[in-house]
Amino acid sequence: MGLSAEAIREGLDHIAARSPALADAIERVGYPEPRIRPTGYRTLLRTIVGQQVSVSAAASVWNKLEALLGEDLPPHDLLAADFDALRACGLSRQKQGYARSLCELVVSGELDFDSLPQDDEEAIAELVKIKGIGRWSAEIYLLFAEGRPDIWPAGDLAVQVGLGRLLGLPERPSEKDTRVLAEQWRPHRGAAAIFTWHCYNNPAL
Repeated sequence: MGLSAEAIREGLDHIAARSPALADAIERVGYPEPRIRPTGYRTLLRTIVGQQVSVSAAASVWNKLEALLGEDLPPHDLLAADFDALRACGLSRQKQGYARSLCELVVSGELDFDSLPQDDEEAIAELVKIKGIGRWSAEIYLLFAEGRPDIWPAGDLAVQVGLGRLLGLPERPSEKDTRVLAEQWRPHRGAAAIFTWHCYNNPAL
């Protein structure tokens, strides 16, 4: 499960006690709602399906896959499905390669979502073994699905923009600067990341 509303509030309060800028931003925009996704293979498969397409297009592909393979979308069955059947669902050749990479790692036992390493960097290293899953996707999974409290997806554009807004910076910080600026917020950077999304395009800031 992702970070609960209580965990987000506690993390932000801890940071706000040392950061007047963040305390002021919380006062103006309030606390963010939790962002929670299920743990497990289906969430990463849905990430692959949703890459570079609209939300509605991704939902259409997902519904067709469920109709073909069943709601659980068993990895064995996806691996057994032929190219044309998956293509008819809307999966391009590239995305089929990504989906098969995920399924092969799960079926072989090389990737076990129930026992990812406790160390965040080691867990990210495990997840990026999946073709088509980069650091950002791995971080989003660990934050929204596993609720790891110190995940900080510094490469996310909205995180950078939101951070710049809440700190009153003259321009959007780079990924490197975004990492440096948040170092002081350990071990609650996950709550801070969710708050930066809350700040993104928020008219109150």
